[in-house]
Amino acid sequence: MEATTKLLEPEFEVVGMVANGRELLRTALNVKPDIAILDVSMSKLNGLEAGRLLKAKLPGIKLIYLTMDEDSDVVDGAFRLGASAYLLKSCSASDLLRAIRGAWLSPSYLSPFVTRSKTIPGAFLRGQTRRNDPLRLTLRQREVLQLLAAGGSMKEVAFALEIKPRTVAYHKYRMMDDFNLDSNAALLRFALRQCAA
Repeated sequence: MEATTKLLEPEFEVVGMVANGRELLRTALNVKPDIAILDVSMSKLNGLEAGRLLKAKLPGIKLIYLTMDEDSDVVDGAFRLGASAYLLKSCSASDLLRAIRGAWLSPSYLSPFVTRSKTIPGAFLRGQTRRNDPLRLTLRQREVLQLLAAGGSMKEVAFALEIKPRTVAYHKYRMMDDFNLDSNAALLRFALRQCAA
């Protein structure tokens, strides 16, 4: 953390450093920063959910993900939930500084990792990712939805489907975002309607 602060301070004012997602929310709502740098795999509250909640409370905040996660679903999910930039922790210091500057100048900054990726859909890279079109669940979303509705935790769902918990989180929050569901109760009601359809 100290190294990051030293890197940023010559050009930016660092108003806070936190240890987990819940602390990030508390601190950010208190100091109202212009930019938050967060990790997908933060403890106590994962970075995707923390970012989603931050954007809901502070719509103008720029979210920059600095993480080890190369999962294309997670990258896509981060941008759908409001990320301004997505970088791997293996990036150079200059890449991070460029991302922060770039976040001010455009809606999103794609790091060299994202633009070189063979797993990120081409339509996404061209800015053609469409929300709510069509309003249909994928097979994987249906599996996740059914297991969550049956009372499974994200870890249990991940184990059952042999995927990572953060991928379950991505699918859950993507469905909540796409179908305007604002709570777990709303997600459960949505699941029941899907089963009845």
